[in-house]
Amino acid sequence: MALLLALGACTAEPGGAPEGTPPPPGASSDGAPATERVHVSLGDSYATGYRPADAGTPGGSSREGFAQLVADEADLRLINLACSGATSAQLRGEPGCFPANRAVDAPDPAGSTQLDAAVRVLREHEGRVGLVTVVIGGNDLAPCAQSSDTLTCASQAVATVRANLAAVLPALRDAAGDAPIVGLTYPDVFLGAWVSPSFPNGQDLARLSVSLFRDFFNSALKAEYEKVGATFVDVTAETGGYEPLTETTRDPAYGEIPTPVAKVCALTYFCSKTDVHPTAEGHRAIASAVLAATGR
Repeated sequence: MALLLALGACTAEPGGAPEGTPPPPGASSDGAPATERVHVSLGDSYATGYRPADAGTPGGSSREGFAQLVADEADLRLINLACSGATSAQLRGEPGCFPANRAVDAPDPAGSTQLDAAVRVLREHEGRVGLVTVVIGGNDLAPCAQSSDTLTCASQAVATVRANLAAVLPALRDAAGDAPIVGLTYPDVFLGAWVSPSFPNGQDLARLSVSLFRDFFNSALKAEYEKVGATFVDVTAETGGYEPLTETTRDPAYGEIPTPVAKVCALTYFCSKTDVHPTAEGHRAIASAVLAATGR
């Protein structure tokens, strides 16, 4: 499997390879250390590390996003092609990205779509790709939180995301070769509606969201990623989104609330700002899940 490939440089077994054995990809013929390997990141504001303005800190992309944390831990150079605000359709069909929506130190897409830019970068770094991560679909699903018919809205959003991934992922796999591809989902931010004054029927939405993420959105994402031999990281599960809402904890800001709600309040800005983006703690949790999935 692709995930059996190390994210960092390969090392030879004791005693070395038999004479005449070609060097592994990225290594020189004289046994010198392997050349630099890269982490190619695609997606939306989760990938760019976006954070809202908070406590005097200006909002925007940051170096504290999960993609940067993963690259640093895995000793990879990050090439972050993500664009804040991107939908699954825009990932494959909308060229360019406003400078303010790009990740820190991101290359200029120069009129290319994220998909086209990623294919170009992957081919340019053939043999030196340590990891590809994709997080997309949140901006397709987010409007359903305010919809009068959440399930119908979500069903349509899931179908759209699935169709776009079906077009994007084979092209990424072809360009990435055997490099590991990891697809991600999101914390169930809709759980935060439980305590948010912006949602008069917030508890109903929070209850509905558990099935929405587990049985519709995430299962669809997982199926598409697995078709191309990619690993799916269920961030919803990793952040406690499937735990029973009957289990409660005392939150310093909201009192006695369901434990999954308290977790999403700590890991995202949804409860305090009705903002879906992860806190620094949330990005660390996502990074840890990706690293665990890739054996780091």
